[in-house]
Amino acid sequence: MARILVTGGAGYIGSHVCKALSESGFEPITFDNLSTGHRELVKWGPLIQGDVGDREAIEGAIREVRPEAVLHFAASSCVGESMNEPGKYYRNNVAASLTLLEAMVATGVSRIVLSSTCATYGTPAETPISEDTPQDPINTYGRTKLVIERMIDAFEAAHGTKSVCLRYFNACGADPEGDTGELHECEPHLIPRAIFSALGQVSDFSVFGDDYATPDGTPIRDYVHVTDLASAHVSALLHLLHNNPSTKLNLGIGKGYSVKEIIDTVSRVTKRHVPVRINGRRPGDPPLLVANCAKAREVLGFAPRFSALETIIETAWNWHNRRHNA
Repeated sequence: MARILVTGGAGYIGSHVCKALSESGFEPITFDNLSTGHRELVKWGPLIQGDVGDREAIEGAIREVRPEAVLHFAASSCVGESMNEPGKYYRNNVAASLTLLEAMVATGVSRIVLSSTCATYGTPAETPISEDTPQDPINTYGRTKLVIERMIDAFEAAHGTKSVCLRYFNACGADPEGDTGELHECEPHLIPRAIFSALGQVSDFSVFGDDYATPDGTPIRDYVHVTDLASAHVSALLHLLHNNPSTKLNLGIGKGYSVKEIIDTVSRVTKRHVPVRINGRRPGDPPLLVANCAKAREVLGFAPRFSALETIIETAWNWHNRRHNA
């Protein structure tokens, strides 16, 4: 089996991708410092514990594994935190990615799939957002991912590094078979926090802003199931292994749901009341982000199978409710 090094493979999206890689005949090797990842989510291949920002550790891992490609998920990814702790984000995202790219060049590994984000677009002038939409991020998280994309471009020009940069919209849901799911020590994301509120696990579930220029006043996002994202990563890897050109692709479903619609659906699926409080807007949150995914359909054959809103929330509910009752 071809070996693939997965940085951040013990995390939410990384663990789902490791499962998809294994089911597609690859051997995923997780490289993770376990600062936010979880050993229990490493089920489909070995774990090498280390930090991507440690040149000796990451280069040693690449020399040991001799992977066909690197799938890069290791990063800090909370918008609000990024605005309060920009140094952490430039260190963990930009500096560590530079170290990884240099280690890849030194070891002769020339293919990378990057976990990027729609946050690189900022507040777009029009929607849906295509890959040609100008990138003008309004939060530190998005700025760091844009820098990484541009670093990868520079490494291709200088060293021939081939890449697929996948700009996710809102990753959500959990593995339909229950093998992995979202597991954060301090959960920032809307759907799990709404579920935690329904379970009575949190008393401070908040909506940040109800005065946006949207039909119900709450922000609208494009939600894509994490299992569909995982399948797209396998397709992106195959794209590179077949010597196709580098590309950048949006991953979403092309339809947006408001925060209020999400909360209402969580209540309907769980058959529970979701206590919520309304707070002011957070800095760095645009009102509307919806993807144009035509290019991903054309290049990767991307066709989400699990991204109906009810399916997203049912799989997330099953994951969190089972852990709550364990």
